[in-house]
Amino acid sequence: MDVNLLLTTTLLCITRLCPAVCGVNLGTCILQADPQPPAVFKDGDFVIGGAFTIHYYLKTEKHIYIRRPRPLECIGSMDFRELRFARALQFAIQEINNSSDLLPGIKLGYHIYDSCGSVPMAIKVALQLANGLDLIFNDTDSCAKSAAVPALVGESGSTPSISTSRLFGSFGIPQVSHYATCACLSDKRQYPTFFRTIPSDHHQAAALARMVKHFGWTWIGAVRSDSDYGNNGMASFLKAAEQEGICVEYSEAYYRTQPRSKLKKMAEVIRRSTARVIVAFLASGDMRLLLEELSQQPPPPMQWIGSESWVTDPEMLRYNLCIGVVGFAIPRSVIPGLREFLLDLSAEQAVEFPLLTEFWESSFSCSLNRQTGSSTGMPACDGTEDLRALQNPYTDTSQLRVTNMVYKATYAIAHALHSIVCKESRCDKSIIVDPHKVFDQLKRVNFTKNNYSVSFDTNGDPVAAYELVNWQLQGDGSVDFVTVGQYDASKPKGQEFSLSRDILWYDGSEKVPVSVCSESCPPGTRKAVKKGRPVCCYDCINCADGEISNETDSLECHKCLPEYWPNNEKDKCLPKPVEFLSWDEILGIILAAFSVTGSLVALSITLVFYKNRTSPIVKANNSELSFLLLFSLTLCFLCSLTFIGQPTEWSCMLRHTAFGIIFVLCISCVLGKTIVVLMAFKATLPGSNVMKWFGPPQQRLSVLGFTLVQVLICVLWLTISPPFPYNNMQHYKEKIILECNLGSAIGFWAVLGYIGLLAFLCFVLAFLARKLPDNFNEAKFITFSMLIFCAVWITFIPAYVSSPGKFTVAVEIFAIFLIIFWSGFVLILCIFAPKCFIIVFRPEQNTKKHLMGKVPSKAL
Repeated sequence: MDVNLLLTTTLLCITRLCPAVCGVNLGTCILQADPQPPAVFKDGDFVIGGAFTIHYYLKTEKHIYIRRPRPLECIGSMDFRELRFARALQFAIQEINNSSDLLPGIKLGYHIYDSCGSVPMAIKVALQLANGLDLIFNDTDSCAKSAAVPALVGESGSTPSISTSRLFGSFGIPQVSHYATCACLSDKRQYPTFFRTIPSDHHQAAALARMVKHFGWTWIGAVRSDSDYGNNGMASFLKAAEQEGICVEYSEAYYRTQPRSKLKKMAEVIRRSTARVIVAFLASGDMRLLLEELSQQPPPPMQWIGSESWVTDPEMLRYNLCIGVVGFAIPRSVIPGLREFLLDLSAEQAVEFPLLTEFWESSFSCSLNRQTGSSTGMPACDGTEDLRALQNPYTDTSQLRVTNMVYKATYAIAHALHSIVCKESRCDKSIIVDPHKVFDQLKRVNFTKNNYSVSFDTNGDPVAAYELVNWQLQGDGSVDFVTVGQYDASKPKGQEFSLSRDILWYDGSEKVPVSVCSESCPPGTRKAVKKGRPVCCYDCINCADGEISNETDSLECHKCLPEYWPNNEKDKCLPKPVEFLSWDEILGIILAAFSVTGSLVALSITLVFYKNRTSPIVKANNSELSFLLLFSLTLCFLCSLTFIGQPTEWSCMLRHTAFGIIFVLCISCVLGKTIVVLMAFKATLPGSNVMKWFGPPQQRLSVLGFTLVQVLICVLWLTISPPFPYNNMQHYKEKIILECNLGSAIGFWAVLGYIGLLAFLCFVLAFLARKLPDNFNEAKFITFSMLIFCAVWITFIPAYVSSPGKFTVAVEIFAIFLIIFWSGFVLILCIFAPKCFIIVFRPEQNTKKHLMGKVPSKAL
């Protein structure tokens, strides 16, 4: 058997609702205890129940089990606002009874109870409303009767509503609450007949979390009522807050019946906290006690965020701690005629019901009972009392919010009854109304009253809509509830929350207060959570090289694309600057100047030799190879220019292959001259015929042959894997070096290796010829130049491999210049310069006789 059904059956047995359920034939139903009298009642064709928390405490006693327990009794001060809610039910029924459209000819009655917000009283009231055993009917045998009420308006609190709904749900009696907001009540498996005209706390919790996030508060405190309302509401809020990235420094709970020490502990936690914003999911009575405790030793100013249960309660306005409160409330409404109804209460009417008598005496501090007036210490009321002169929550109809929820709940039940007992415009009051039918009709209710629509979804909830209320200090020193925004759950996601006017915070300014555990991390940094602390407590760490964060409070930094690099602030990726050895750089200008200068020197010598090509000194210097050598030296100087400027596909292929071929041509000429010199002196030996193998044709073929080998190597290199432009992003993180990729490294080193091989061979032959007669012996100079060439070449290889980016190009050009300078310029200075000097400045020595006198005739 279901536990709830077992509990309900037991309770029904105790009250003698149905002897058959208990298996006992008792004949007549006899109450074992006095029934709870309704606070206010009125008879009618159909009676609607009402339950409100007009008092907050239930009188308790210690049971000694030797006498019958005393009847349950509500004690404490009266909540005038809850009394207004109860009177709103009376007003709605009066309107319905006077209506010709809704339930015409039918008179509705009501039985309104004060449940004092306690479960025992709520259960007792629910049982009486279910079985009809109360003072009005004065029945002694109602076991066979159906439920006394077709539906209930109430309860005001979530906890008593849960108890009542569990009981009513077993018998199909619908309950329409005006103020029970616990999200748990939307569970139709546990509370199948529960409806409400106030939105579920599921929506309020989401709205509160969205608002807290909107104002940038990530470090908050949380207090709640230790009840179903507070615990479930705060649980929903904390879940939504976690999704929004909000951290809670503390979460404390208290209920008004708990020991005072727990309230003091909660107040002390608030005083010591560092959070400047507090979310209070408290019932009105619990909040009042907390504020009273905090007022004794006020904490530093802080921003309160209120739930709908207390944020529009006028009783809270007397606490200065809450100036600037912000919270969601039920939308303000207007109920025409209600104020006149509330004020149309005379002393004669008030004396009819103890509840109204208590209200009258509390409001005017006089006694309606002349006999007990002297005993209570209050004077007797003299009849001059005027409700219009009062200023309390009962008479304040400027903020009709929850009152409208009572009004709509009453009309919803009336519409459901109308659908059952009325056909067209005629109603039959003799129809026995089954609560199950009322429940079915409530699910279909959909009407508009005073421009407010009333309907229920599958969970028995209305469309969630709230007003954002701000407690603003007015010019006269009073505090008023000012609507500053809205929350409408029916709008698209992300558009539910909106502000319509400025908010005045606890310090009276419009500047949003700050409540964070750690300051926001600016762009360019990321959050690093502190060990052992909530995620909202963190350090700001600068992004690493190559990473950025372009948002405030970024959780991580993002790498820039390979072609991009962060700016100094590391909040933006900028295109990397592309570098190459350009013409307008100082280095490029110097290298170009040297290249042009060297080529001009070579051309100048060529011009001098050409003009004097018939002179003996030019002829004796192997003029053909000399011109070819000067031509190759000119090209060597000029080929270095291909290394300057933005690399392109053609320039990359040209710069390496052109240098390799031209320099081989140069060395081939030097090698040819070295061989000719060496063989010329060998030919002076008697019987030697070696010079016939080293005549001009053979010299040309040797130069051509050596050069063709290099051409073949370059053709293979360009065919298989040629050099190409390449963005080098490895050597420098912050910039791109545009350079030429070698393509095939084997091809590159084959070109260099072949040049080195020829240079080494030239060096060996020149070394062998170094001791020949000086006058026409160029071998010493060739040896010297080739020695320098090999040294530079050997030094160039590791320098080239280890040089990054455009410096590779620079090293390459410098190596070429050094090779050309030490090899080419040495050749020019040692071989060509002396001859040019003789030609230009010593023409008298440029004769065959002069030359023949210093060299063997066969060597010429």
